[in-house]
Amino acid sequence: MIGFLGLDVGSVSTNLVFLSEKGRVLESVYLRTNGRPIQAVQRGLRQIQGLLPPKTVIRGVGATGSGRNLAGIIAGADVIKNEITSHAVAANRMVPGVRTVLEIGGQDSKIIILRDGVVVDFAMNTVCAAGTGSFLDQQAARLNIEIENFGELALKSRAPVRIAGRCAVFAESDMIHKQQMGYDLPDILAGLCEALVRNYLSNVGKGKDISAPVVFQGGVAANRGMKAAFERALQTEVIIPPHFDVMGAAGAAMLARDFVSRGAPTRFKGFGAAEAGFEAGSFECGGCPNLCEVVEIREEGSVIARWGDRCGRWSVRAARENIS
Repeated sequence: MIGFLGLDVGSVSTNLVFLSEKGRVLESVYLRTNGRPIQAVQRGLRQIQGLLPPKTVIRGVGATGSGRNLAGIIAGADVIKNEITSHAVAANRMVPGVRTVLEIGGQDSKIIILRDGVVVDFAMNTVCAAGTGSFLDQQAARLNIEIENFGELALKSRAPVRIAGRCAVFAESDMIHKQQMGYDLPDILAGLCEALVRNYLSNVGKGKDISAPVVFQGGVAANRGMKAAFERALQTEVIIPPHFDVMGAAGAAMLARDFVSRGAPTRFKGFGAAEAGFEAGSFECGGCPNLCEVVEIREEGSVIARWGDRCGRWSVRAARENIS
């Protein structure tokens, strides 16, 4: 079997995808980062290797997410792209003609506006936790319900309760108040979904030309209550694509496939990278008043990459020494 790998490393989850030569997602891995991105990437490589036939050939690798540089160094990525590009590529190829992408993950949320397959506008929210997967996980745990059942319970609501959703702290306080008043759990959950959708549209989606087809992706898209709330607010169908929870990784793999199709050889280090000894560290450069924090990656004790310096003093030196 021949294919391509995509890695999406975030603060909450690390996702890997194996893409066929024809561009179809054949295997995927979704796991928690747990604050240890190096170990998460290596664990993901081991897991996806176990899902593939023994003689599988990886022709290209793409990396994305907040930890994309780190993932790219560990695996030997051919393409390292930001989340907006990766999510847009995956959405456009899985849902041709998509014009709006709503993406809500574990740590942040974003909106991407496409026209004729090209990104023309976008926005991200990385400040408030309201509406993200981690916030919904927290509320499900507080209410003693499984997060997998959150959406189904919300759909049973007859009269959603109005919840203040402008802030995660206020939303939780208001939910507790509504519980104390005796409102039914499904009505509270549906009200929370509507509040979070209002928050998303008034912050992330503010001033955006949101038009159909609309695609909803990211881990929170598994919550059917959020999908229904978006459809009520936007008055249009909201499409949840296959592999909605690993779209960033899928897009990275698609971009790697495009890159190597031009004849470039892959830089993939092989699945043996899962067993290598990687360490991450940083130091402050005192070469100028910027005092840049330079990130340094070591493999088996040797420096293999540096980045974070504005002037390139350390990263360029790394490249010249052929260690990046």
